[in-house]
Amino acid sequence: MTAFDDFERIVRAAHGKTEAPSETDQDLHPFDTRNIHPDLPTRVRNLYDDGYYAESAFEAFKFIEKEVKRISALRGITGNKLMMAAFNEQNPVVALNSMQSDSDKDEQFGYRYIFAGAQSGIRNPRGHETEVVDSPDLCLDHLSIASVLLRKLDDAKLR
Repeated sequence: MTAFDDFERIVRAAHGKTEAPSETDQDLHPFDTRNIHPDLPTRVRNLYDDGYYAESAFEAFKFIEKEVKRISALRGITGNKLMMAAFNEQNPVVALNSMQSDSDKDEQFGYRYIFAGAQSGIRNPRGHETEVVDSPDLCLDHLSIASVLLRKLDDAKLR
């Protein structure tokens, strides 16, 4: 047993996994193992496969913005401002739930800031800066966030 095998065993035990990944799991694309939302444009996966990780994440969040614009019919605003207006818990243009209970309103409030924060913190640097370089894992983390947001829209029957 190598030091790497020991390390893998320790990490797997810490995460409740006792078995090494099967050959089938190892053959899966990272989008499949991370359950990346299948509705993201093909371009997102192609950029990832070609090693353009920052660009892949940028395209995913452009897609989310486009979806929120389509669902909300809000025009003339983009990015953070669009998300803050669309998901405003006081007067939502896009309601993620029935908005009946305090918990519903809290959820709307929280997702408002997650949608807006993702536009400011993930999309904008990749759209405005020229030297953003992401690792494959960071890209997958960003795409996982994008997937959560898309699934939230799906669960609310907005898409």
